Amino acid sequence: MNAASNAISPTTLHKERMVTPKKGAPMLLLFFVLLIAVIALIVYAAANEQPIFVLPAVLLFLFDFIGILPGFYTLQPNEARVLVLFGSYKGTVRADGFFWGHPFYSNGARQTITPLTLADKAAVAQTVRRSSGRNKISLRARTLNGDILKVNDLRGNPIEIAAVVVWRVEDTAQALFDVDNFENYVATQSESALRHLANLYAYDDNNPNDTTLRRNVDEVSAALCSELTARLSKAGVAVDEARLTHLAYASEIAQVMLRSQQADAVIAARQKIVQGAVGMVDMALSELAAKHVVSLDDERRAAMVSNLMVVLCAESEVHPVVNAGTLYN
Repeated sequence: MNAASNAISPTTLHKERMVTPKKGAPMLLLFFVLLIAVIALIVYAAANEQPIFVLPAVLLFLFDFIGILPGFYTLQPNEARVLVLFGSYKGTVRADGFFWGHPFYSNGARQTITPLTLADKAAVAQTVRRSSGRNKISLRARTLNGDILKVNDLRGNPIEIAAVVVWRVEDTAQALFDVDNFENYVATQSESALRHLANLYAYDDNNPNDTTLRRNVDEVSAALCSELTARLSKAGVAVDEARLTHLAYASEIAQVMLRSQQADAVIAARQKIVQGAVGMVDMALSELAAKHVVSLDDERRAAMVSNLMVVLCAESEVHPVVNAGTLYN
């Protein structure tokens, strides 16, 4: 036995096939016609004392209620049914209305795990019995409001982050056959993608050219939507929108990071004040020299620059001292 035979074959990918269903009205008419025939045969057999007609009546009754009645089903707008006959995928019906199909099409009953909320993460997972309604799948847009996750950003700071994802089933065959439960798959992959995204960006920094979680919400949301699209395409799910709904530092470092942000804001403000003051001092000296208002040597020029910088950069109001004598006293 070679290595190729020992290798595990990849999961077979399914693609949706559209089928045209049979209308339910003609089969419903046939159902009632056969039912009337059954009643007529029984009445005729009883009235004429001919029990030989009872056997055809029983066979027609069984065929009517086993071969025709279970095949009726209805589909609402934006709802599809996946047709599975004896384990074989036969196609998908996306039209809405009243239809009839093979009575032995699978009803899709199976075991599923109920997803737990964040408050129940420590509890034991609850297994419930649920029927997927004759393999009916809703094609409507659904909203996944994710729990608040505590993760580390690019700099290793613990942050709290949450996102909302708007998604819908695009390929019913992939959603039903390529993953165990596409709803749980969407929830798990959304959490995993959000954690991965938070590790790629810093919460905030002073470089305006860097993409951060707080400053570049649209870019981060677009990146999250792109990653989710790639992850969920395996389950036949399309992502319409993904956006951050909660973003904050974790409680243990929130106060420290707040003081750091305040310090960064003060430094940035001081830098702007100093840059403006230097420009104003340069303009004042240039204007005085150009208009020959006063002639200053290097020492007096340095003193004037110092005084102007103090006046322009001081936080409180400055009270100048008026010199009533000459400039050189």
